[in-house]
Amino acid sequence: MEGPQEVLIVIIVAAVAVVAGGIGVKFLDRLRRRDAETEADTILERARRDAENLRKETEIESKELLLQHKTETEKELREVHDDLRERERVLEKRQSTIEQQAEHLRKQERMVESTQIRLTERIEEMNRRNEELTKLLDMHRQKLHELSGLNRDEAVKQLLELLDAELIQETGAVIAKHEKRIAETCDAKAREMLLTSIQRYAASHTAEATTSSVDIPNDEMKGRIIGREGRNIRSFEKNTGVDVIIDDTPGVVIVSGFDPVRREVARLSLNKLIADGRIHPSRIEEIVVETQAEIEELIGKKGNEAAQEIEVHGLHERIIHAIGRLHFRTSYSQNVLRHSIEVAFISGMIAELIGLDGNLARRCGFLHDIGKAVDHDLEGGHPKIGADLLKRHGEGPEVVHAAFGHHDEIVTEYPYTMLVATADACSASRPGARRETLERYVKRMEELETIARGFKGVEQAFAIQAGRELRVIASSKQTDDSSASKIARDIAKSFEEQLTYPGEIKITVVRESRFTELAR
Repeated sequence: MEGPQEVLIVIIVAAVAVVAGGIGVKFLDRLRRRDAETEADTILERARRDAENLRKETEIESKELLLQHKTETEKELREVHDDLRERERVLEKRQSTIEQQAEHLRKQERMVESTQIRLTERIEEMNRRNEELTKLLDMHRQKLHELSGLNRDEAVKQLLELLDAELIQETGAVIAKHEKRIAETCDAKAREMLLTSIQRYAASHTAEATTSSVDIPNDEMKGRIIGREGRNIRSFEKNTGVDVIIDDTPGVVIVSGFDPVRREVARLSLNKLIADGRIHPSRIEEIVVETQAEIEELIGKKGNEAAQEIEVHGLHERIIHAIGRLHFRTSYSQNVLRHSIEVAFISGMIAELIGLDGNLARRCGFLHDIGKAVDHDLEGGHPKIGADLLKRHGEGPEVVHAAFGHHDEIVTEYPYTMLVATADACSASRPGARRETLERYVKRMEELETIARGFKGVEQAFAIQAGRELRVIASSKQTDDSSASKIARDIAKSFEEQLTYPGEIKITVVRESRFTELAR
C-alpha cells in the first residue's frame, strides 16, 4: 500500500508543481507584458516630446528665415530708394543747369537783338552818308572836268592820289595825337599798378611738370611688371586707373593717364614695387592703397599750405582738397596751384591800390581756376565747373562770378572779376611762365617779322624780348613821321587779326635820315 500511495503523492506533487509552474509562467508573462506596455508608453511619451521639440525648433528656424528674408528685402528696398533719390538729385541738377543755360541764352538773344538794332541804325546812317558823299563827288568831278579839261580816268587817278596822301598824313597825325593823350592819362597809371603788384609779389617761378616715365634697373624688370600671362600689369592698371606702356625703349616704363593725381599715384606705386621687388596682384593692391592714402594726405597738406600762404580762411574741406589737387595739374607747363597763388597775390595788391577789399580779391584770385581740379570728372569748361563747385559750398557771389567769368565769357558784374582776369593774364604771360618748344618759338618770331616786312616803307623788322616787342626800321625816303605812326598802327592790327599770342606785343617804328660825306 505504501508503494501506490507514494506514487500517488508523487503524481499529486508533480501535478501541483505543473499547475504552480503554469501559474508562475502566466504570472511572469503578465509581468513581462506589463513592463513592455510601460516601456512602450515611455517610448511613446519620449517620441511625443521629441516631436514637440522638433516642431518648436522648426517653427523657430522658419521665423528666423522669414526675419532674415525680411531684412534682406528691406535692405534691397533701401538701396532702390537711395538709387532713386540719387537719380532724382541728378535730374534736378541737370534741370537746374538747363534752366541756367536757357536764361543765359535768353540774355544773349536780347543782347543780339539790341546789337542788331544798333547795327541797322548805323547801316542806315552810313548809307545816307554814302549817298551824300556820292553826290558831292559827282559835283566835284563835274567841276574838275570843267576846270582842268582832263578826262574821267585821269581826273579820278589824280584825285585818288591827292586824297590818299592827305588821308595818310591826317590819319597818322590823329593816331599820334590820341596815342600820346591816352599814354599820358591811362597807360602810365595802369602799368604802374601792374608792375608794383608784380614786383611786390616775389615768388619762385619754377613750373613743376608732371612726368609720366618710370626708370627701371634692367629690362628683366619689364617681364616681372607684366607678370605671368599679363596678370601683374592688368592688376596694376585696374587698381590705378591708368595705362602702362612697355615698349622696346631701354630702362623706361611709361605711365599714361589724363588724371594727374592717378598718374602720380601710379608712378609712385610703380617705383615702390620696383624697389621692393615683390610684384604680384595682392602686393600691387596693397602698395596702391598705401600710395593713395599718402597722396590724399599730401593733397590736403598742399591745399592748407596754399590757403595759409595767402591768408584765405574759412574754406570748405572739399574746396581745400580741390585746391590741393591743383598741385598735380599743369597748364601750358605752368603749375596751376602756383599760378593760383600768383593770381591771388596780384589781385589783392591791385585791389588795395584802387581801394577795393584786398582779402576778397585774394580769395577770388585763389579760387578762380578750381574747376581744373575736377574737370576730368564733370562735363563743361573749368570756369562753369569751378563756379558750380564754389556756389555749392557757400562761397560769395563775387568769388563765384570771378571763377565763371575770368575768361571774359560772360558780362562782368563785379569789379573783382576784372581784377582776377587782369592778374590771370599777368601770371600767364610773364616770361618763363609758359614754356614753348624751340620750333614753335622760332616760327612765331619769323611770323612777326614777315608780317611787318610786308608793309610799304618797311626796310627791316626784328622780333626781340621773346616776341613781346617788334622793332621796325622804316625808310626815311618813303615815309614821314605821320605815316610811320600809321605803319605801327597797321602792323598792330595785322597781328591782332592774324596771330594768337598771350599778353601783348609792342611795335616800335624807327625812322631816321643819315647823311654821309667824305672829306678829301
